[in-house]
Formats: sequence, structure tokens, C-alpha cells
Amino acid sequence: MMKSILLIGLGRFGKHIAMNLNQLGCQVLAVDHKEERVDEVLPYVTNAQIGDSTSEEFLKSLGVRNFDACIVAIGNDFQSSLETASLLKELGAKLVVARAARDVQEKFLLRNGADQVVYPEKQLAKWTAIRCSADHILDYMELDEEHAMFEVTVPEEWAGRTIGQIDIRRKHHINIMGVKKGGKLELTLSPDTVLGAGETMLVLGKNKDLQKCFKL
Repeated sequence: MMKSILLIGLGRFGKHIAMNLNQLGCQVLAVDHKEERVDEVLPYVTNAQIGDSTSEEFLKSLGVRNFDACIVAIGNDFQSSLETASLLKELGAKLVVARAARDVQEKFLLRNGADQVVYPEKQLAKWTAIRCSADHILDYMELDEEHAMFEVTVPEEWAGRTIGQIDIRRKHHINIMGVKKGGKLELTLSPDTVLGAGETMLVLGKNKDLQKCFKL
């Protein structure tokens, strides 16, 4: 089912969101108060409007209830971001996702209209630190405060052994979700699946268990 998204704020972050939503086949209405920003995203969105998102009348005219999600990607004016998130929720938006640049902004947004908060700088900083501190970690996705998914290189001592022989779930409380062989991801695994040298695995578990098992 095609998702309909209201995207407010078309700076660098908002523009990248628009481009990615376009690749995912979403219907996007993009909004910014600067005409040149609106013009830049026109190739990637279904529709675009110039307007002030802190204006209740303007937001009402967009029909915010009709969108599956409303993204507030305003980056350099926190007051506008907060007012916009609050107004969206008051007008009946189903899901409000807002951008934060600092911890205190995250708290205020969650208390005043935002259902979810994205914190690009913090999330990118964590990923960069993980990637640079461990050569065998190829990708990382935080699922919540306690759980994450990693793409890791198969440890040398595991190469040539089966998933059943390693018994990672019982020993380390970690699940192997997939194995990438020659660039192709295999998700249908069994205890008899053999792990090869140079292959990578998608592993899911608690952060503390993943850190201990893969020496992060």
C-alpha cells in the first residue's frame, strides 16, 4: 500500500528524506517557507507548497488527517519545529515524526506533539564510532535502547562450522537472522547452515550480548 507523507522543512535533511521517500514509492506533499527549497524537491515529490507551518490555517488547508505520517524536518529553528509538531497533533495528525538536534529538544518534542523523534547527529555519531572502532562491523541498526542488529564478519573460529554447532542462541542469547554469501543475503537458515570464511551475518540481540560476543 502506497504511503502518503506530509514533509515539512526542505533543508538538506528534508531534501534527502524526500529523495528517499520517492525511491520507496511514497506520495509526498513537501512544504517549506522558502520558494527555492520547494523548487529543488519538485522532481522527487507528488506535490509541493510554499507556506508557514506554524500557521494553523495553513496546516488546516493541507488536510493533515489524511496523511499516514507527518515529518517535521525543520533543522535550524526549534521554536518553529515545536510549534509545527504541536499544531499537527492538535489538528489530528495520525503520526508526527520530528527532528531533534539536541537531547533537550528531543524531550520537548515528545512532550508537545511528536510521536517519534529522529536525532540524525546523535544516531550518525553512534554509528560512526561503532564502525571505526571495529573493522568486522559492516552495518548497524538500533532497534531500541537495549536491542540492535549488526552485520558482522563471520569470526575465524566459526568458519566451516554450522549454526547448530556454534549454538549462538543458547550461549550468547543472539539470533542469526541471515547470512550473506557472495553479496547475496540468505534468510532461510537452519542448524545445518554452514558459515564460511569471509561471509557476513545479520545478528540480532541485546547490545550487551552483542558487544560481549563480538568483542565490540
